[in-house]
Amino acid sequence: MRRKIATLSVAGLVLAALVLVQSTSAAAPKQTGADKLLKNVQTQGLKFSRIGRMSFAKAGVLLIADRGNGSIVAIDTGDLGPARPLKKRIDAVDKLVGAALGTNSAGVQIVDMAVNRQSGRIYLSVIRKQDGISALLTIDVAGKVAAVNLAKARHVRITLPGDGKAKVSNVTGVKLAGSRVLAAGQSGREFASKIYSIPLPLEHGNSADVYSTETYHVAHGRWETRAPIQSFIPVQEKGKTFIVGSFNCTPIAKFPVDGLKTGAKIKGTSIIELGSGNRPIDMFIYKKDGRNWLVTNTDRFHHKRRPFGPSQYWGCRVDMKYLGAKATNEQAVRRVVKYLGAKDTDAKATRKFAKQKGPEGVEVIDILFGVKHIDQFDNDKVVVLRVNKGQLDLEPAVLP
Repeated sequence: MRRKIATLSVAGLVLAALVLVQSTSAAAPKQTGADKLLKNVQTQGLKFSRIGRMSFAKAGVLLIADRGNGSIVAIDTGDLGPARPLKKRIDAVDKLVGAALGTNSAGVQIVDMAVNRQSGRIYLSVIRKQDGISALLTIDVAGKVAAVNLAKARHVRITLPGDGKAKVSNVTGVKLAGSRVLAAGQSGREFASKIYSIPLPLEHGNSADVYSTETYHVAHGRWETRAPIQSFIPVQEKGKTFIVGSFNCTPIAKFPVDGLKTGAKIKGTSIIELGSGNRPIDMFIYKKDGRNWLVTNTDRFHHKRRPFGPSQYWGCRVDMKYLGAKATNEQAVRRVVKYLGAKDTDAKATRKFAKQKGPEGVEVIDILFGVKHIDQFDNDKVVVLRVNKGQLDLEPAVLP
């Protein structure tokens, strides 16, 4: 039986903000599919120090990074369908979210978005700026905003290990990978970039194995150990598990994660580079015309006065054949683009964007210009959170 998630009204939310949510929840079922993923489940008292990135596992279990205390929280949402995909654009979602937390669109930070494929419901991790309160909101296909009752949510929390005396200072992502959950983050100084591995079932109070990474940053021309993986996906290649992750400025690299002892140092293999000045946001794989494509969207954060194409937010797809490329690290393939019209020195001019001339299998996706967050509903069918004339709209889209 699925727990009910009540719609939030603006009047009720001012009071509800004190506890983050104003939803109700029926008694939890004795057994759910989530019980295979979770152990020693807690049923009350969930709070986030600073809510972060999210992804869905299975059986309605939502994985969330708590950046404020270096932990991973898994919530049994009970949201099991039926699937109802978003069919039309919902305008000014940031205003709806602001109103739901008793403020305006400028008063909230939408940290991440995750789509539950089982129901089509969209989940947003949100921080209210005035007091730093974290909330987990949902939006249905009708644009109705609701909140997960964190105070009564069935959940487990796993605290990630730091590096010696250094605490985990950031958690940049978390995803299910077969019989474990993988997370990326940052701790310590010299080898600060970390990968964490947590076995299933996720047990409340448990910890994780931790590995340090070293990565060749193609745009910088050097090996680096401090910058964390910003977005990643787990992949299987010839029966082995890898993390394929992307960093600022923007190398895409792969890291083997099988058979490692905690504390191991992993030397990554950079397979392609998408250009300096970009911060990767989301990443996933889809299939089209017999090919597997890795999709990533980015924020051109270093060059806001010189956006790539019509927006500082843009995205591309990379043929997964590059995962086995022979030219790597110093010889890794680079994305090639060309601007037409305004000169590079004229930052205020409107630039015309010409589609890239190569390399083959690395393609800019036009519909991802302006997209701050993207997640799959079903293979090439996605939901995007797009910047549109100063507001954020929620839209369904189909990838090329």
